[in-house]
Amino acid sequence: MLKIKIGLIDVDGHRFPNIPLMKLSAWHKQQGDSVEWYQPLFSGHMDRVYASKVFSFTPDYEYYIDADEVIKGGSGYCIELEDGKEIYHAERDRQLPPEIEHIYPDYSLYPELTKDTAYGFMSRGCPRGCNFCHVAAKEGRKSYKVADLSEFWNGQKNIVLLDPNTIACPDWRDILQQLIDSGAWVDFSQGVDIRLMTEEKAEMIKQIKIKNIHFAWDRYEDKDKVVPKFKAFKDITKWDKRKMTVYVLTNFDTNIDQDLERIYTLRELGYWPYVMIYDKEHTKSTDTARKLQRWVNMRAIFESTPRFEDYQKRK
Repeated sequence: MLKIKIGLIDVDGHRFPNIPLMKLSAWHKQQGDSVEWYQPLFSGHMDRVYASKVFSFTPDYEYYIDADEVIKGGSGYCIELEDGKEIYHAERDRQLPPEIEHIYPDYSLYPELTKDTAYGFMSRGCPRGCNFCHVAAKEGRKSYKVADLSEFWNGQKNIVLLDPNTIACPDWRDILQQLIDSGAWVDFSQGVDIRLMTEEKAEMIKQIKIKNIHFAWDRYEDKDKVVPKFKAFKDITKWDKRKMTVYVLTNFDTNIDQDLERIYTLRELGYWPYVMIYDKEHTKSTDTARKLQRWVNMRAIFESTPRFEDYQKRK
């Protein structure tokens, strides 16, 4: 079989491991192909180049690609920002074939970012269908298991789980038990749905070596649902805020008073709030949303300046 030269382009940059590129690299190396990061001045002619990006706001790769075939894929190519909103275009979505989707990733592409750390999905999809999120449209309006932990973990000390709604998955017990049995430090990096938390789920999560668990309080009107759940989870785990972060969506359908109420409430409950700006494209550095984000997400400032109005006076 003729071996080919494969080039890879991480369009977002190399700040976070691009999982599809790692899987493509692993598969092509398994076939005996040569694989390298594509560099326009040094790589020369390639048989095929894969360009992948996760984020819609990342500009496309702008340089000439010397290759017989260029394949572009990833959420960043099938989701577009239109008037500040993310719109999913199913016809542009390119899925990896099963033999590549379920291969062990080539972590050697990102030696520093993946040092003793595994990244991956055990479940996909979300039943919520929130209009500020594309997961349900892209992956389906239900949560379902897609892999065992061994598909992307092989004894590393750390695991970064990327599942969009782990505890909505019917196989959540199996997923959590595998994480418990791994003995690795786990980061639930996406917003775990606190509305679906139960005592049994919290007790199982408590048995995992948690590095950080991220929740989300996106909708202000969910206050009466989420606050008791946050209280109950903390009562069960007894963890402090260093382990528990809550994403707070702003400038979507809330005002500053509603944003501040969520932030202050989370701090009182013993969680770290983390502000996420929805419409980044139209938000200037001088806008209140940006100031709020800087105040909350710079933890030293958030700790030393408890009130937002006091932070604004300093600027």
